Amino acid sequence: MSIERIILAVAGLFVFFSATLAYYHHIYWLFFTAFVGINLFQSAFTGFCPMAMILKLLGFKSEKTTA
Repeated sequence: MSIERIILAVAGLFVFFSATLAYYHHIYWLFFTAFVGINLFQSAFTGFCPMAMILKLLGFKSEKTTA
């Protein structure tokens, strides 16, 4: 699995679990949901993603882009 797909899967899981925790446990979990969304939004413009750097260190490969 590529870095990009892992990031999308983990972000989706984080949003799902934090929204579920906000519903069943405490509304403040929505701050975590917002944090994940803001990080996805800023990485679309800046290209900076801390999780991508960690995954690269762990040996995962990025998707190949063709021009």
